[in-house]
Amino acid sequence: MDRPQARIAAIQFGFALGVIAILARAAQLQLMQGGRWAEQAERQRTERTILPARRGALFDRNGVPLAVSQEFYHVGVAPNELADAQAVQLLSRHLGVSRAALERDLRTGKRWIYFHGPFTATRVQPLRRLAGVHLTGDFQRFYPSRALARPIVGGLSPDGPVGAAGLELSLDSILTGQPGEAVLLKDRAGRMYDSPARLVRDPVAGNDVVLTLDAELQEIAEHGLADALAEMKAEGGDVVFLDPINGELLALASRQTRVSGFGSVRASTFTDPFEPGSTAKLFTAAALLKHRKVKSSDAVFVEGGRWQMPVNSSGRTRLITDAHKTTGNLTLAQTVQISSNVGMAKFSSRLSPEEQFEMLRDFGFGTLTGAEFPSESRGRLARPDKWQTMYTRASMAMGYEFGVTPVQLAAAYAAIANNGLLLTPTLVREIRDPAGGLLYRHQPEPVRRVVTPEVAAQLRQFMKGAVGEGGTGGGAQLVNYSLLGKTGTAVRFEGGRYVRGEYTASFAALFPADNPQLVVVVKIDNPTGKYYGGLTAAPVTRTMLQQALASRRVGIDRSRLAPRDSASPRVQRPAATPAGISRVVLSWPYQPDRQGAVTRPVPEVAGRSVREAALALHRRGFRVSLRGLGRVSRTLPAAGESAKAGTAVIVWADE
Repeated sequence: MDRPQARIAAIQFGFALGVIAILARAAQLQLMQGGRWAEQAERQRTERTILPARRGALFDRNGVPLAVSQEFYHVGVAPNELADAQAVQLLSRHLGVSRAALERDLRTGKRWIYFHGPFTATRVQPLRRLAGVHLTGDFQRFYPSRALARPIVGGLSPDGPVGAAGLELSLDSILTGQPGEAVLLKDRAGRMYDSPARLVRDPVAGNDVVLTLDAELQEIAEHGLADALAEMKAEGGDVVFLDPINGELLALASRQTRVSGFGSVRASTFTDPFEPGSTAKLFTAAALLKHRKVKSSDAVFVEGGRWQMPVNSSGRTRLITDAHKTTGNLTLAQTVQISSNVGMAKFSSRLSPEEQFEMLRDFGFGTLTGAEFPSESRGRLARPDKWQTMYTRASMAMGYEFGVTPVQLAAAYAAIANNGLLLTPTLVREIRDPAGGLLYRHQPEPVRRVVTPEVAAQLRQFMKGAVGEGGTGGGAQLVNYSLLGKTGTAVRFEGGRYVRGEYTASFAALFPADNPQLVVVVKIDNPTGKYYGGLTAAPVTRTMLQQALASRRVGIDRSRLAPRDSASPRVQRPAATPAGISRVVLSWPYQPDRQGAVTRPVPEVAGRSVREAALALHRRGFRVSLRGLGRVSRTLPAAGESAKAGTAVIVWADE
């Protein structure tokens, strides 16, 4: 009996040791190594995936999309999960892959076949319910308006959906959403299963931004600038449209032709300062009026347009000349009207350098405007202690020795239109959450009061003279409505030196003359042939305003447009008329003669676009009543029939 009992005891002891070993191992696995093994099992059984978030869209002020994120998909196929007999046929049809190639890949025994695409949601919709087909969603940035306003809109980095330039960069934190995260389940064969209960975090789309830009006006500005540069064989240029009441930038066009024959684009309206020439004379005039250094009757002798100005006590002089030679004396208003360098240099001697500097600085020069665009230039404005008193003071008065960007110049003229109140220009009108809720709405942001309303009104009167009879900017005037403006022409300053024989022509305008709704700044770099601002930039301004008035989609409040009156006469200038072309000269202001008004034939506009037709009719002095959009089919009165100037011509157009 001892032996059996000994064997039983040995067996029991062995079992006890086994149980103890199992318990010890279990304790080791569960208590000491449990976390590590659970983590490894989780990795083998699940797969975490990032769910991309839609980037917010950019729209113009009327809802025209300028930048949107379009959802697309990558497709992965797990051959061991395919169960549908029609799967190969569906995959071949909707992925654009040959059936033979797909079947060959399936026979190789691959565990995973990947199709990058990208594929639109429409293409992959029939594949969503196929077992073994896994869709990975992502977003692709798309610019529906193509090149329209692209220097301003900017773009994304090639390494990811991150803003790299323009508004895409400056508004990146607003546009970028929050990615989500999901967990996919896998079995031992590597097959994956969607599990809604395992969703960790939903993606949150970025906010949408409504810009202040007007797509129609932007197109007018870009095409107008491109046509002008081609016609003048210029090296570049800029156009700015700004609402002076609220500081909203409506259109910003830039183009440089020197870099490449096709014309490169960068947002030079913000980044490239230029010397403004005579468009800056108004700011010296503002300083003279603000500090009461001049009366309306004060006049200076302009030396016949050629003056050797003394610059120091040792007898050194500087020659200052006028493009428009004038004899006798000129008041400050007349000096601005004919843009006399001699007159403005003499008037500026009444100001101290500090007074002149402070006025330029108060108008916003030498500082950032505050607009939302990245890499904006401050321009150039030296402190008065760096000036050569007589020399620099005269240069500043003529628009030299300091640099401004086109946007800075537009904002300064907007202050004149806005009774002396300088506003921060803006590109952002609204910010909306993904559900469309309003998060932000732009309100005018005053920077400072630069001059009193009375001084601003006097400056506007000076501008009226500059585009009136005898002024330098008459080429900008429209037939039916008047505007205010000032021309500018300056020797180009580039690479730290003045380039002899090269010029920058510019024109700044307020439209209409009464209660301005638009500030327009046009700059042309080195035009060939005629280079004065009144002969280059001013006519470009007129053409773009005519096109804006002809468009029903540009946000001009036509109810606030008053017809031209006798206070704003049209400039009559003799001009050479090509042989075979008759020239019609009208006195202005035009008053229709109800008894026997001058009549003229209605031009043929059938087949043209609405904009081209309206422009042709406006140029002939007719008003336009539009019926439809697209190509013009007929008019009433018909082409060739005579009608009085000012008659409304009904234009029918078909899509």
